[in-house]
Amino acid sequence: MKRFFIPGLTVKAPRCSGTLMGIVAALAISLGGITAHAANPKDASLSKEDLACLECHAKPNLEKTLANGEKLSLVIAAKGFAQSVHASGGCEGCHSEIDLATHSKEPKQIASKRANSLERMETCRDCHKKTVTQYEDSVHSALVRSGSEKAPLCADCHNPHATLSAKERPAGNAQPVVCQKCHQGIATAFAESVHGRSGDEALECKDCHQTHGIKAASLGQNMKGQCVSCHKETVTSHAVWLPNTERHLEAISCPACHSPGTTRRVNLRLYEGAAARQSSEKVGVPQFVKLTNWADATGAGLDGRALWSLLQEFNRGNGEGKTVLRGRLEVQTGVQAHQLGEKALAVKACDTCHKEGAASFQSVSVTMAGPDGRPLRHDASLGVLNSIESVGSVGGFYAIGSTRIKLLDVLLLMALGAGILLPLAHLSVKLMSERKRARDAAADSAESGKNPS
Repeated sequence: MKRFFIPGLTVKAPRCSGTLMGIVAALAISLGGITAHAANPKDASLSKEDLACLECHAKPNLEKTLANGEKLSLVIAAKGFAQSVHASGGCEGCHSEIDLATHSKEPKQIASKRANSLERMETCRDCHKKTVTQYEDSVHSALVRSGSEKAPLCADCHNPHATLSAKERPAGNAQPVVCQKCHQGIATAFAESVHGRSGDEALECKDCHQTHGIKAASLGQNMKGQCVSCHKETVTSHAVWLPNTERHLEAISCPACHSPGTTRRVNLRLYEGAAARQSSEKVGVPQFVKLTNWADATGAGLDGRALWSLLQEFNRGNGEGKTVLRGRLEVQTGVQAHQLGEKALAVKACDTCHKEGAASFQSVSVTMAGPDGRPLRHDASLGVLNSIESVGSVGGFYAIGSTRIKLLDVLLLMALGAGILLPLAHLSVKLMSERKRARDAAADSAESGKNPS
């Protein structure tokens, strides 16, 4: 005889009885499951109605085939839901439209996972009005409105059946887990940066970009404002060694000097001069691409003359103020913008920019904010910053030693020469005329002596 021990039960069975052994094993598994379930107070705290829903929805592999052929998982982990912030409202809190009498008997038609997520966002709005309003003013929402299938919706960042309250979420986690679903390269760069490696003081994405009201990073001075909000001594600390500090900080983005090993470019941004804000495309009116392609008919890049023509077109009938170009030195990519290094690694060598042929000035582009705030970009020709034809367009962006316009140097030397030579010539003529008058006077005096009256 062989004995099988199960908690609370002892059974004697013949050694050769395989059938009985199977029954006993199944009973053991069943009793073990009951014990494990009873030991989970979170699951036990769910209402009878919620437990009734989970009778089906906690089963593995439960899914629904959608109209476009996608498989939508309908599995809900009981423990995760019981611990979530939404558990207090129960299933009916978000799914009040479901009639239990007909549920599953009259299957709901769903076009796609994306369509389902869009529809469920209206449910989020019922309790999270302020948050949804912030989201609707974000670059993510603008992308959704423009037809993007990749822009995140509520369910892309938040699992509604396992969302923890703010108090229960782990703090100080510098790994941007949710953001890296779409921004993997940036997340990796950030984790290795000075801000991602700061231990307990490490930043999270939301510390600079907000959580729901995320704006396009390239718009205006938004990100520089975020830097200065923590580094309040920026102007004072730079003024110790950097001449004309405020002008430098206005024309150069922080990562351009504080991200080691990056490549830089000059970004000529279209601004509404009177309103002092970046010009932006209106939805459905694609001006920028049309006008830049027209100005750059050969595709060689916008030169000085093309820039002038472009500005003339933007200012045609412009009721809000004169459109101008404002230059800013910045890094080439979003990944580079997040590779911020230690303070000691910051660029301090003046000739990085202030020398002829500086690498930082070999890439130039013209941009305008799109309807979602992200930049629409068109390349400018190499040397546009050094062209006499660009003076009227980008005269406000000037770096001593780098954006030299040689024709202006010649004209300046000619002006200086004229300024020196003309007075000398005038003085010489004056001296010669005075000498001549003196000689003439002496001659007249001598003549008068010879012929007294």
